[in-house]
Amino acid sequence: MKRMNKYLLSILLMSAATQIPRLLPGLSRMSTIKSKRINKLLRSVPLAALGALIFPGILDVGDTIGTGIIAGVVSFILATKKVNIMVNILVSSILTSTLIYLSQLT
Repeated sequence: MKRMNKYLLSILLMSAATQIPRLLPGLSRMSTIKSKRINKLLRSVPLAALGALIFPGILDVGDTIGTGIIAGVVSFILATKKVNIMVNILVSSILTSTLIYLSQLT
């Protein structure tokens, strides 16, 4: 139960962090944030929260830590090459499933 509370708290905090950049301009009297630095920082918050959600899963997938790391690296490479996100998800999922299957054969 205590572990579930930790997960719930982290999910709530990350969701709050992703909503702040969206709510801040509406709550302030400015229609947009004029500072490029603050605007860039606020735009990167949702990506950081998403990364915090995904990274533990990468380390926890399969029997070995290498399975998730290999799939994560492949996904990162595909993302840097600006491959369609659905293709990226499909390739990473198939690769992860294949690696898990192969690790169970040995």
